[in-house]
Amino acid sequence: MAHVLAAAEPLTLLKRPPPQNDGFGDDNGSTEEKAPKARRRESDPAVALAAARHEFGEHGGVNMSIEASATFTVMEPDTMRRLFTGELGPERGDLYIYSRHFNPTVLALGRQMAALEGTEAAYCTASGMSAISCVLMQLVGAGGHVVASRCLYGGTHALLSRFLPRTSGVQATFVDADDEAAVRAAIRPGETRVVYVETMSNPTLAVADIPMLARVAHEAGAKLVVDNTFTPVVVSPARLGADVVVHSVSKFISGGADIIAGAICGPASLVNSMMDLQDGALMLLGPTMNAKVASELAARLPHLPLRMQEHSRRAAEFAARMRRQGLRVTYPGLPDHPHHARLRAMGNPGYGAGGMLCLDMGTEERANRLMYHLQNTTQFGLMAVSLGYYDTLMSCSGNSTSSEMDPEDRARAGISPGLIRMSVGYNGTLEQRWAQFERALALMQQQDTPAAAAKYGKAV
Repeated sequence: MAHVLAAAEPLTLLKRPPPQNDGFGDDNGSTEEKAPKARRRESDPAVALAAARHEFGEHGGVNMSIEASATFTVMEPDTMRRLFTGELGPERGDLYIYSRHFNPTVLALGRQMAALEGTEAAYCTASGMSAISCVLMQLVGAGGHVVASRCLYGGTHALLSRFLPRTSGVQATFVDADDEAAVRAAIRPGETRVVYVETMSNPTLAVADIPMLARVAHEAGAKLVVDNTFTPVVVSPARLGADVVVHSVSKFISGGADIIAGAICGPASLVNSMMDLQDGALMLLGPTMNAKVASELAARLPHLPLRMQEHSRRAAEFAARMRRQGLRVTYPGLPDHPHHARLRAMGNPGYGAGGMLCLDMGTEERANRLMYHLQNTTQFGLMAVSLGYYDTLMSCSGNSTSSEMDPEDRARAGISPGLIRMSVGYNGTLEQRWAQFERALALMQQQDTPAAAAKYGKAV
């Protein structure tokens, strides 16, 4: 099965980058901004995905074959030497060494991810956290500095605030990423290597100003890395100036809550450097995606735009109805969301504002009671972490996906004790699900103490 690593043009792989090179082919301290090639690509992710080269199966099947081999043979002894020196490889001779390095099926999925995100190349990993960790280790290096949004997924926050400082001396400064002056003030000239944000913050749903952050990062000679897990198809960060886009593919892209996977989308030079035999974080740390997983995901990607449209449609309708009930709901698609206009300006037309909403019930106790009735009494959804499933998933972020953060950090990030993060599904009918929500809400409010009833009100 032939392979293409980049979305468009042939690449040179496995050549060792110059010392201190971050894989972007330029000096990390340079302030010269180069226009990403991705900006010249098709702007609609669905169109770009459909235009990507289709991989046929080994015997002409409409689905690509699964290359399950861990290792690959060569016909001539000298070919092995030439593979390890970089003279030959996947892009020259369609030759492979070992599936921890490059696997044809995984690389075909990477080509699809690159098309989806509008980047030059992509590499798929065993989890979202492995993708994030490897990118940061490759770009930042020992003793480097990162400026990060103060509101991030708890695992990412712990990686930046605890693990990387302990293991490699990386320092991170957490700021309000919406405050340009604060971001600029946090950057350390000559030390800051990465500005790191989520397109839509987990769990508060603040929308990052990607063009502004890209400009600030590039002026300082840093790279902008954006986690786009919440908003695949909805927003294309690389088309807005981001240098690298990472994903937990386990979420919306997978859609089935049955696969753990990640992806790194960015310049071919970065992917090449990360797969270098002696210096590459992906090659040496080995967060390898299984070829069977890659094949399953490749079959689900074509449906992603349709799924995201329905996730967004349901979430927008539920958010509007919750607001009319007098509930404290946060959803970027609502006109009163502080970043509503920003998302409209940055987003890809036709895909809405995403499938995530937040409902603040005031206290953890009230949030837990509502979720109990939503799952166990009315069957509206499921109490579970993760997102992007066809059924609605909900969790109290403060004691689950953001629990790695200290209480003070959660407060600074705007994560209240009663905040329910809800990933709105699309199974059943909308009216059926709304009736289930209303019934659960009424049951929860009937159990309110007089003080809670007075403070939070009753359903209209």
